[in-house]
Amino acid sequence: MPMEASEIERLIKTGIPDAKVQITDLVGDKDHYAAVVISSEFTGKSKVQQHQIVYKALGGNMGGVLHALQLTTYAPK
Repeated sequence: MPMEASEIERLIKTGIPDAKVQITDLVGDKDHYAAVVISSEFTGKSKVQQHQIVYKALGGNMGGVLHALQLTTYAPK
């Protein structure tokens, strides 16, 4: 069963409360998304650490219900 963009956003915002999230369905199949996530929680962290924070927020959905997620993360300026 595909995952809705709103559910991805909800999971990220639940796990990272100050996150600003933009989700794009890349091919219209609700299975391949791009996400831009901005959070102060990323300050001072490497990109790998930032992505790990997002994956943790998504729980066990990555690689399962959520097949592909192109992830871009930023700390606010």
